[in-house]
Amino acid sequence: MTAPEETTFADLGKVLVIIPTYNEAENVERIVSRVRAAVPEVHVLVADDNSPDGTGDLADKIAADDDHVQVMHRKGKEGLGAAYLAGFRWGIDNGYDVLVEMDADGSHQPEELHRLLTALRTADLVQGSRWVDGGKVVNWPKSRLLISRGGSLYSRLMLNVPIKDVTGGYRAFRKDTLLGLGMDEVASAGYCFQVDLAWRTVKTGYKVVEVPITFIEREFGASKMSRNILVEALFRVTGWGITSRLHKITGGRLGTK
Repeated sequence: MTAPEETTFADLGKVLVIIPTYNEAENVERIVSRVRAAVPEVHVLVADDNSPDGTGDLADKIAADDDHVQVMHRKGKEGLGAAYLAGFRWGIDNGYDVLVEMDADGSHQPEELHRLLTALRTADLVQGSRWVDGGKVVNWPKSRLLISRGGSLYSRLMLNVPIKDVTGGYRAFRKDTLLGLGMDEVASAGYCFQVDLAWRTVKTGYKVVEVPITFIEREFGASKMSRNILVEALFRVTGWGITSRLHKITGGRLGTK
């Protein structure tokens, strides 16, 4: 996939692509290189959870040769959401205006980043979507497709969120959006993180735009998805939905968390 010739997004300010890693030694150099080639002006933050396979050391070597790459070394494996939240805070503290979520395994195509950034010119959050017209998933079994589409549909209905790919993790936020939705209260585990961020963005009144992406299953390394993550997401989303409805019925006399 070839990025377009026009990749200038200076009007958006400084852009930071946050790439959380845990045991991604086979992927980190490849994904950072593709990001830098796709949109050369963006900066990259590799947020490594003390990977035992040496991912952090590889990221340090990349950063030593490229002043657009930084590495955050975290103490241990705390999960995708916690890594993104730490990356958001680091980016905001260091003067970035746009914060992008991108997986390290290549499932999110860096060559499609320009779509998200272009759409962000008229939005507060841009969601790379597998489930809008033009979006697709490559190399997933039917069971995984069913779980993902079903989870997204269930979350949309329970939380009244008009986003078709509410569980998707390829996103571009404006800094002010993140500051306005209450990051300190966001659930930081698995699917819950992505759903909670999207829900808060919608509730706060920010404009969300979905753009189609092609999601490609990883070629190297092991997926971090587990049954525990899915079960936790189901219970949390159900709880949030019920609490939200009770809050509306009682006129706000019940607190929501």
